[in-house]
Amino acid sequence: MTAKQVRLVVQVQPHAGKNAIVDFSENVLRVKIAAPPVEGKANQELIKYLSNLLNIRKSNISIDKGLTGRRKMVTISGMDSNDLKTMLAGLELA
Repeated sequence: MTAKQVRLVVQVQPHAGKNAIVDFSENVLRVKIAAPPVEGKANQELIKYLSNLLNIRKSNISIDKGLTGRRKMVTISGMDSNDLKTMLAGLELA
């Protein structure tokens, strides 16, 4: 049996006023993150925010590509693409 997981592209806007989902279209999740892009703080805040938002553990989220850029490839274990789309469809966008 294989574990469920989904990979998605996340476009991050660091140093925003607050954490918020801006848009999810064309398979790209656009997110505002309050933390600055210094010493990995924005990446840590992104993982924490997604964890709280999707109600999964932080250890189930990893940033596979783009650690130093705004565009990141993120893997989320424990859910598939249908689960993710359902969760995101119920969220209010900024």
